Amino acid sequence: QVQLVEFGGGLVQAGGSLRLSCAASGLTFSSYAMGWFRQAPGKEREFVARLNWSGGSTYYTDSVKGRFTISRDNAKNTMYLQMNSLKPADTAVYYCVADPIRITTLSRYWGQGTQVTVSS
Repeated sequence: QVQLVEFGGGLVQAGGSLRLSCAASGLTFSSYAMGWFRQAPGKEREFVARLNWSGGSTYYTDSVKGRFTISRDNAKNTMYLQMNSLKPADTAVYYCVADPIRITTLSRYWGQGTQVTVSS
């Protein structure tokens, strides 16, 4: 059974930093593309960042470029999202996503989410 569990969410002031982690089990982690989505209250779920199986190819939505960094450690079956210079607009539930092919809204496996709240 595939499980994705997110850690590291919380409350932070604007301009601060958080590091999210996603621990994966039940899959061959190094064979999967991984990514992050987020959903703010009253809004649709949106793509944040993704990376390929090796971590050598990454992609970000424009609003987080230069502030967020996605990475992975295949030896630990864990993916990360380092979030710096956080803004109130980054407030959302953040979801870890895994897929054997590519990361989209239709990707196969999703975590339960972790809340990130940025206060002004």
